[in-house]
Amino acid sequence: MQAESHPLEPFFQQMVRNSYAGKLGIHDVEITRYVAKLLCEFSESEKLYKLRDDEGRPMHALEEMIRAADPIHGTATSFDAERAVRKHIGDYALFVSGMYPESLEATALWRRRHGQQSFEELVSAGKESYYIVSQFDLEEYAEEAPMFRRLSDWFDRCIYGLRLVRDELSHGKPGFLPARVN
Repeated sequence: MQAESHPLEPFFQQMVRNSYAGKLGIHDVEITRYVAKLLCEFSESEKLYKLRDDEGRPMHALEEMIRAADPIHGTATSFDAERAVRKHIGDYALFVSGMYPESLEATALWRRRHGQQSFEELVSAGKESYYIVSQFDLEEYAEEAPMFRRLSDWFDRCIYGLRLVRDELSHGKPGFLPARVN
């Protein structure tokens, strides 16, 4: 039985395909499909902040998310949990840097006080996280591992493609990051 698709999926598939293949020359059906599904998933803001700390509060700081991914010194209970957290970090980094880059333009002092990452830190963590996910290339993860390697390698281009999607959706007007879930 096939899982039911999100009602926005055909719309986002077309938007991503137009930007990625039509404007950037990224003719990768797997990546196009993955990014469209990511847009559907994160259209619900609680999924953007789905990582939780020990008290059940959403994690907002990149540093906190990365710490949670560590199965040795962090809170990930297994290597599968590490992979899931790293996948989310890559997804979060791609989505925020592509769709809401202005949310990362705060001053360095404000970022330090509020645990907010810079654009460069977010991009670096996203690339690294997708690369780590691509290294889980055995058993049930073997088939999708190469796609995560391409996402890591093409991360900057994928961000630009999402900016093109955003511009198409907003007609060039900046968007606002969805409210944080508590």
